[in-house]
Amino acid sequence: MLETEVFKLDFSRPEVLMGAMFLCTREFIMKFSRITPRSFACTLAVALSTLAFGFSTAFPQAPQTVRVRGSVVSLDGSTLTVKTRQGPEVTIKLADNFRIASVVKASLSDIKPGVFIGTATVTKDGGSHALEVLVFPEALRGTGEGDYAWDLTPDSMMTNGTVGTSVESVAGPTITVAYKGGERKITVTPDTPIVTLGPADKSDIKPGTPVFSTTQKQADGTYTAASVTVGKNGVAPPM
Repeated sequence: MLETEVFKLDFSRPEVLMGAMFLCTREFIMKFSRITPRSFACTLAVALSTLAFGFSTAFPQAPQTVRVRGSVVSLDGSTLTVKTRQGPEVTIKLADNFRIASVVKASLSDIKPGVFIGTATVTKDGGSHALEVLVFPEALRGTGEGDYAWDLTPDSMMTNGTVGTSVESVAGPTITVAYKGGERKITVTPDTPIVTLGPADKSDIKPGTPVFSTTQKQADGTYTAASVTVGKNGVAPPM
């Protein structure tokens, strides 16, 4: 007896739905239309154009993550206007219950084994060198864990993980930062900005205050955010 293998199609996946729509359109045209091969090609082109339009409409683009760095222009209710470091102003719609934190100056002595940190790095002299280090409070351990591209500079990376060993060198200590799936050795020089997070409230969001926010740029070009990090007491967000 021959066994029949059953294939289950996941129509929640856009590429599967697109393929199924294409096949159905082709079968309909071939079976129910008396057309020549040339006219079939024209009809099929029109059908595919229609499907492509429907596909883009049915599956709108996902929001794009945009990290906004700059200084506060104004805060009007839940609308934050920021003058970015590139120059143009950006208006951000903050969530009703948005979170706000400040950055507090820390030091090399705070980067101890077992501490969870985030650090932007660049490759220099064959190794990774820290552009900044954020020492996370214990309550935020695990935030953004991993090793991935960052945009502090065009070629920077971000590594969030747990500090392991530390080896002294002429340039400064080289620490091992372990994350799920790997680790990175990073040199932290004496002039590397090192901060941790502290409390803040809406009164700290005032014109001229340095600010950092990870936003979502929507399809209509607007920006939304659930949290904001501000500078305080002369310390600016270095991330």
